[in-house]
Amino acid sequence: MTRMTPFSNPLLLGFDSMEKTLERIAKSGDSYPPYNIERMRDDEGCTERLRITLAVAGFAEQDLDVTIEENQLVVRGRQNDEGEREYLHRGIASRQFQRIFVLADGMRVLGAELKNGLLAIDLDRPEPERLVRKINISVKE
Repeated sequence: MTRMTPFSNPLLLGFDSMEKTLERIAKSGDSYPPYNIERMRDDEGCTERLRITLAVAGFAEQDLDVTIEENQLVVRGRQNDEGEREYLHRGIASRQFQRIFVLADGMRVLGAELKNGLLAIDLDRPEPERLVRKINISVKE
């Protein structure tokens, strides 16, 4: 039996990778670290800007890695245990994480800033140029 999906419509060409991405996102259930996504407007109100803020308390700049891999923004964190310590109680775990955000076509990462345990990553999507291209039709006899 063939599985029918919204992307199996014959009018939607080349969207199979998007379907796989949506399936992968649906399966990922890790909620660490917590994050916010804000929509921000520039002074003119026309360029869409987003800010992703992750709560990364305890991570230093050298413990964090922000990369773009194809159409994905990947944020990784890895803390090193600081030698031998004798804890009477350890409630703050040093754990690693990887958080992936899928970016739409045209999204650009403007920069990242670590302040007070919050990692803020700014993105924007400039207005795309409207491109109309004429396709020539050849006649074969």
